Amino acid sequence: MILKNVEKKEKNTAVFVVESDGAEFEKAVNDAYLKNRSSISIPGFRRGKAPRAVIEGMYGREVFYQDAMDELAPAAYEFGVKESGLKVVGAPAISDVNVTEEPAVAYTFSVSVYPEVTLGQYKGLEAVKTVVDVTDEDVMKELEGTRKRNARMLDIDDRAAQMGDTADINFDGYLNGERFDGGKAEGYKLELGSHSFVPGFEEQVAGMQIGEEKDINITFPEDYTPELAGKDVVFKVKLNALTTPELPELDDEFAKDVSEFDTLDEYKASIRENLTKVRTDAAENGFRAEVLRQAAENITAEIPDVMVEEKLEDILRNYASQFGLRDRNTTIDDIKKLLGLTDEVIDQNLRPSALSQVKMDLLLDAVMAAEELGETDEGFEAYVAKVAEDVGASSSTSARSSCARSTARIWRRSSSSTAPLPRQNKFPGQGIEIYSLG
Repeated sequence: MILKNVEKKEKNTAVFVVESDGAEFEKAVNDAYLKNRSSISIPGFRRGKAPRAVIEGMYGREVFYQDAMDELAPAAYEFGVKESGLKVVGAPAISDVNVTEEPAVAYTFSVSVYPEVTLGQYKGLEAVKTVVDVTDEDVMKELEGTRKRNARMLDIDDRAAQMGDTADINFDGYLNGERFDGGKAEGYKLELGSHSFVPGFEEQVAGMQIGEEKDINITFPEDYTPELAGKDVVFKVKLNALTTPELPELDDEFAKDVSEFDTLDEYKASIRENLTKVRTDAAENGFRAEVLRQAAENITAEIPDVMVEEKLEDILRNYASQFGLRDRNTTIDDIKKLLGLTDEVIDQNLRPSALSQVKMDLLLDAVMAAEELGETDEGFEAYVAKVAEDVGASSSTSARSSCARSTARIWRRSSSSTAPLPRQNKFPGQGIEIYSLG
């Protein structure tokens, strides 16, 4: 094969031509004949036994050319990329293919190439680190949550429903007198006051007696799913049963039951310690993420669209996998439908996240090249130590750091990184509620 006419174009695209020689093309044509001859019927020959020359004489010399060109294309592309030295991103496109007189075949490939990245400021950047403070109220909130999870549920039959109860209900929703999809359920367990239903619904269940049936009028919020947003609906509701939690006493025995500690004070101290660690880690991660974000925004690069599209596809497929959709043959259009995502939502929320992740990837590669770092932990740790010495360490709320310190923690990044999906408000009968933007 021969590489011809490598031409770099605008927006980090390039075109190159690869031409096979006659022997390569002849072998590919003969392979195509051997592959297809069993499906070709020629009068006077048993199926699959007709010589190639006879088939070509009947159907034309070019009868096997298309299969031969398809067979040679991957090897031609790989050859062209290797010989040209282009750092290609995304899938190639064959913009032209011609059979020459020899005969041989010439392919014209159009590709996107990795952009040239110019680093902006990435050392000495500043970001605010949140001061971690765990209060007695925070500890009590955790304790109350544990109490609720360990509560004994008592049946209620002598009073009306009230906030804090769990109501067993049937409901059936109507829009303009017609049932709407996902608006019906029977035996649904609803904790009153949990705010898991549409605003105003739980408050109207409170006060109902067991066995009572009632029409509940609701106006869906404007930011709800498009088919229901801002609409007035009626739910026909029946209260089947009521339970209420009996909370365990908050004492040493409770601590022994739910933890490894013998006293409530020890358990409280452990909760405070765990909360402090979680919040400290979150503050540190947020600090590093902000420094990296600044450094990524400071780079200059003309980013090919294909890099953003590939990252966006990764984000969508990773979220789909969380709901059991792991088949790589599932199309992106099908994934969007299954997740209830419109193009508008994707463009407003996910595409900017994909672009940010691409910029982060470019930043980290550029820092590695600029600092001449090897792809080892030792290389990064040595660089981190050097930067720490240069800029000094600080534990103040407005701390200085460098992108490289963050880089050292996350440089072995993966394409499985995800961005938060926007909330798709769902009535509980309509399916799973997707993560909200955080």
